[in-house]
Amino acid sequence: MKIALLTMFNGLTSTYSLVNVVAEQLRMMLDSGIEPKVLVSETCPLEDRYGIFLDERIEWVKIVNRIDGKQIHWRDYSQPKEKVHNTFFNEADLIAEDFVKHLEDVDVCIMHDIHYQGWHLVHNVAIRKAQEQLPKLKFIAFTHSAPVNRPPHSKWPLSARFSSMPNTLYVYPTQSGLPALAKQYNVPEGRCRYVNNSLDLLNFASDEIKILEKETDLLSPDVLIVYPGRLTTGKKFEKVAMLAGAIKKHSELSVKVIFCDFPSMDIAPNAYKALIRLQGTAYGLSTDDLFFTSDIEEFNSGFPRNGVMELFSLSNLFICPSFSESFGLTVLEAASKGNFIVLNERVPALEELGKNLDAYFMKWDARNFGFDTKETYNPSEEAYLAEHAKIIVNKMRENPILKAKTMARQRYSPKWVWENQLEPMIQFF
Repeated sequence: MKIALLTMFNGLTSTYSLVNVVAEQLRMMLDSGIEPKVLVSETCPLEDRYGIFLDERIEWVKIVNRIDGKQIHWRDYSQPKEKVHNTFFNEADLIAEDFVKHLEDVDVCIMHDIHYQGWHLVHNVAIRKAQEQLPKLKFIAFTHSAPVNRPPHSKWPLSARFSSMPNTLYVYPTQSGLPALAKQYNVPEGRCRYVNNSLDLLNFASDEIKILEKETDLLSPDVLIVYPGRLTTGKKFEKVAMLAGAIKKHSELSVKVIFCDFPSMDIAPNAYKALIRLQGTAYGLSTDDLFFTSDIEEFNSGFPRNGVMELFSLSNLFICPSFSESFGLTVLEAASKGNFIVLNERVPALEELGKNLDAYFMKWDARNFGFDTKETYNPSEEAYLAEHAKIIVNKMRENPILKAKTMARQRYSPKWVWENQLEPMIQFF
C-alpha cells in the first residue's frame, strides 16, 4: 500500500506542533514497513531536514507554488463571506495538476488541516479538482484545531471549508470533538474518526536508549523495572527477577525487567545471568521479560549513568533487595523519576532512606552493622512474594501519578496509536 501525507509545509521547524505530529506518523509508518510520500510546498527548504525527516525511505515531493514565474502567496480565507482574489482559480488549477501527477500511484492520502485552515483554501479546492481524476484514491482528512461552526449561507469556493469530499474520512484528535467535526463538514458521524496525538518519548532519547530500544521493548510493558548495579550476588539480581515474576503471575500484567549491569570479579557473569533467568522464569517471567544491557556489545562494561536516569523516567517500579548498601543513590535516582519504590527493610541504609521516601518494604537477607540477617518465609518464599506482589500492584494501581506516567508511555505511544487507531482506519479502505 502506498500512502502519501499532504502537508504543504513551508518549513519543518519543530516549534510548529503539526510538524511534530507528521514526524511521529512518519515514524509509525516506517516502523511498519511502509515507505511514505510527503507532499510539501515548493518553498519548503528540504536541506533543513532533521531527525526522522532524514530517513531515506521517505519520498519528498514539492508541490508547485509559483504561477507565471511569481510565488503564490497564500491568503487566509477564514471569514466565510470573503471573495477570493483574481488569480485564485488559476492557482488552484495549477496545483491540482501537480497533485494528480504525484498522487496517481498512491492508495491513501492523509491530509493535515488542508480542509480546515483558511490559508489552505487554494489547496482545498485544488485537491477536490484532483480527486475528479483520481477516483480510486482514498483520503483521510485530519483537523487539528477545534471545529468551527458552519456558516448558514457560505458560497463556493469558501464553502469548501464546510463541505465533505467523496471517499474521505474526517479525523480529529479526540472522540469528544467528533460531533462538532461532523457538523463542520456536514457529514454523518459514521464518517468521522478520532486518532490521538502520540507522545514519542524515544524521539527525545539519547543514542544509548535508542540502541537499547532496538533490542527490547521499553514502552509497552505494564510494569517496567530498571535495576542498575554491579553483577554481583550481593546485589541480589535474582530476587528482583523473582518478585517481578510473582507480579506477572498474580496480576496478569505484562512485566519487563532491564538490568543495567556491569562486570564483577565475584562470579562469572554468564553463570550468574543464567541463575537470574532461571529464577525469574521459575516465578512467572518469560525469557523475553528479562534483559541485561551488558548483552549489547556497546555496553559490555556498563550502561551510561545518564542512560540509567533516562530509563528511570520510563520505568514505574524500582526494586532493591540488595544485601548491603552504604546509602543507595540509585534509590534516590529512581524516586526522582516517579517510580514506586520497594526496598529491603533489613538493610539499615535502605530502611532509613526508604522511610523518608515513604517506600514499600520487604524482607530479604541483609548485612547489618556487625552481623548478618537471614530470612525465613512461612509457608514459603513463593507465598511471601505472591502476597507482596498483589499488594504492590494494588498500590501502584491506586497511585494516580504512576497511572498517568504509565498511561502516557503505553497508551499514547506512536506504536499504540498506529496499531489501534491509524492503521485500522487505513486498512478500512
